[in-house]
Amino acid sequence: MTKQILVGGVPVGGGAPVTVQSMTNTDTRDVEATVGQIERLTEAGCEIVRSSVYDMACASALKQIKSRVSIPIVADIHFDYRLAIAAIENGADKLRFNPGNIGDEARVRALVSCAKAHGTPIRIGVNAGSIEPAMRKKYGGATTEAMVESALKHVAILEREGFTDIVLSLKASNVRDTVDAYRAVSRRVDYPLHVGVTETGDVASGIVKSAAGIGALLLDGIGDTIRVSLTDDPVREVETGLRILRAVGLRKDDIELVSCPTCGRTRVDVMKMVDVVNSRLPHNQGYLKVAVMGCAVNGPGEAGDADIGVAFGNGNGILFEQGRQVYHGAAEEVVERLIARAADMLAERNKR
Repeated sequence: MTKQILVGGVPVGGGAPVTVQSMTNTDTRDVEATVGQIERLTEAGCEIVRSSVYDMACASALKQIKSRVSIPIVADIHFDYRLAIAAIENGADKLRFNPGNIGDEARVRALVSCAKAHGTPIRIGVNAGSIEPAMRKKYGGATTEAMVESALKHVAILEREGFTDIVLSLKASNVRDTVDAYRAVSRRVDYPLHVGVTETGDVASGIVKSAAGIGALLLDGIGDTIRVSLTDDPVREVETGLRILRAVGLRKDDIELVSCPTCGRTRVDVMKMVDVVNSRLPHNQGYLKVAVMGCAVNGPGEAGDADIGVAFGNGNGILFEQGRQVYHGAAEEVVERLIARAADMLAERNKR
C-alpha cells in the first residue's frame, strides 16, 4: 500500500478511494472562465483539478479562483521555482513540478521550505516526451528504464531536503510503455501514483488507450488518483475516468447496464430497448445492476444475476428481480415494468 498524502483535504493513497482528476484548458489568468470550467468539472464528478501556471499573473489568479471553487487545485508549473512558491502562497493545494528542472540546490531548498510551511504536496510528473536529453542518450530513447530513473532522480532531490509529501506519475503516449513504467516504479517506492496515459490522439483513441492503460494498472492494484487525457472538453475526461473506475469495480455509484451484443437469434430490437432503458433510468442515484438481454441462451442467466433484468423471446420477455421471475409479457410492457421497478428499487435503497 502507498503512503497517504492530503490534497486540500482530499486523501490520496494509503487505501483511500481512487480520485478522478482533470485539467482546465482555459487561460488561468481569466478567473471567470477558469472558475466556470472548474464548476462544470466538479458537477461532472471531478475531485481534483489542475491548472497551468506559466506566469505571475496566473499564480496571482489562483487566490481568486480558490475562493470560488470547492475542489482542490493543483498548480502545473515547469522550470521556474518562483512561480511554484507564488502558487503555494496563493493557495495551490498541490504542485505539479519537477525539482530537477529548477537549477541549483538553493532554489530547491527555497521551494521545499515553502511547501513544508504550507503543507503542500508535490507531484513529480515524468512524461516520455520531455525526458531529459542525458537520460535519452543513456537508454537510447524515452524507454521505461529512462522514465523510472528520471522519476527516482527527482524524488532523491526532494528526499535530500527531507520532503516526502510526494506523488509520482510516469506517462507515455504508448500504453505498454506507460503500464510497464508504473509497474516498475511501484516496486521501488511507496509514494502515491497519479496514473494516466498522455497524448493519446483523437477522442476515440484516447478513450480506448486510457481504458486499457489505466484499467490494467488499477486491476493490478496500482494507482491512487487518475487523469484521462483527451483532446476534448475536459468534462469528457472526468466522465471517462469515472466509467473506468466503475468498470474495474472501484466505484459503485451508478447504474451498471448489462446488455448482449445481439445475434441472429434475437427477435426484438435489443438496441432500441437498451436505448430506451438507459435514457429513462435514474442515473447517479446509486448502484443498481440492470440487464437487458436478447434471447434464451445467456439471457435468463444474466437477467437473473442482475438486481433486475429482462430476457427477451419472440416479441415478449421475462422480467427477473433478484433472480426470481416476476413477470412475463409483451416486450414493450416488460421494459416499462423494468424501468418503473428499477426506479423504485433505487429509491428504496436510498431510504436505508
